[in-house]
Amino acid sequence: MVQRSKLEYLEAIQERYRKALRHIKTRILEEFCKVCGHHRKHAIRLLNRQSAGRRRKPGRPSVYGQHELVVLERIWLAANRPCALRLRPIVGAWLPWYEKEYGLVDVRTKEHLQHISSRSLDRLMKPVRKRHGQRGKCGTRPGTLLKNQIPIKTHHADVRKPGVMEADSVAHCGTSLEGNFAWSITLTDIFSGWTENRAVWNRGYEGVKQAIGNVEESLPFAMTGFHSDNGGEFLNFHLIHYLRERNVPVLYTRGRPNHKNDTAHVEQKNYTHVRMLLGYQRIEDPALISSINHLYQAWDLFNNVCLASMKLVSKEKQGSKYIRHYDAPKTPCQRLIDSPDIDQAKKTHLTALICNTNPLALKRQIDNLQKEILAKLR
Repeated sequence: MVQRSKLEYLEAIQERYRKALRHIKTRILEEFCKVCGHHRKHAIRLLNRQSAGRRRKPGRPSVYGQHELVVLERIWLAANRPCALRLRPIVGAWLPWYEKEYGLVDVRTKEHLQHISSRSLDRLMKPVRKRHGQRGKCGTRPGTLLKNQIPIKTHHADVRKPGVMEADSVAHCGTSLEGNFAWSITLTDIFSGWTENRAVWNRGYEGVKQAIGNVEESLPFAMTGFHSDNGGEFLNFHLIHYLRERNVPVLYTRGRPNHKNDTAHVEQKNYTHVRMLLGYQRIEDPALISSINHLYQAWDLFNNVCLASMKLVSKEKQGSKYIRHYDAPKTPCQRLIDSPDIDQAKKTHLTALICNTNPLALKRQIDNLQKEILAKLR
């Protein structure tokens, strides 16, 4: 007898078994064991169970319900779907702004959200992720003229304060690298994760240098180091002169050819900070550069002030596996505030920036700017 037939038979006799006299129950039980092949004790448990259908999930019931899930889903989508570890620290920070956007959250729900663990978030958000669901050409061309003048550096474990920047470029070329099109220049601070993007037309030496200079002016700290791959947009005399001919020269290093892990901090931003925003389509209208930079201005503020990230603290090999340890999730802005190498005036400015930035309103502004740009690309 198949399982479905056994359940149907159980439902048919269960009520009669409960109401029957003792000697009648014995007959029903013996017949049930003979027909279905159950052990006697197991058959007794099945017949005495409240329902023949699916049993309640074992363990204590969850304290989180639909009210918490609605809030979490809206914050999760606005924060670009972060993992539970990165979502947990921003939920409490975003709640005041959430209440301004969607109305007050009751005290019980708010208390649950402020004390929810990352594991509980994972379990609670599983159906949400399932419902919403979860690349392009490489434009790096080697610059060979100045390799001997720029030292190679393969890791940055010695970086203990802000100022050392990793740089990379992303081509908005679609399926072909021929002709003229837009590029994105991305700079990431290794210590804090503070990231800035700028769009340039093609990747001429002067345009890339101006983009890096514009980024440097907007940084809340002084740039002390510059690390890039071997692309010709970085390995050129214009950029070397810009970095070295100043009162306090910037240390310029590069990674090894064909070793992306040498610039891992910025390489991982190519998708989260560029492709998620502009996709993989070709951008060949120079008039869009200004609009893209306006979009990047809001996008950088959103990522640096509102979204938490985790930083690798140590990595050790145990047998055939690597065991990685990460610090507590923080926003890049908060890491700078916690750093003793940032002066008090800058910390005051960054604290005010956190207090006055509404992440939900900023995300809505980003979405509108993004739609305007993508509409012009169709």
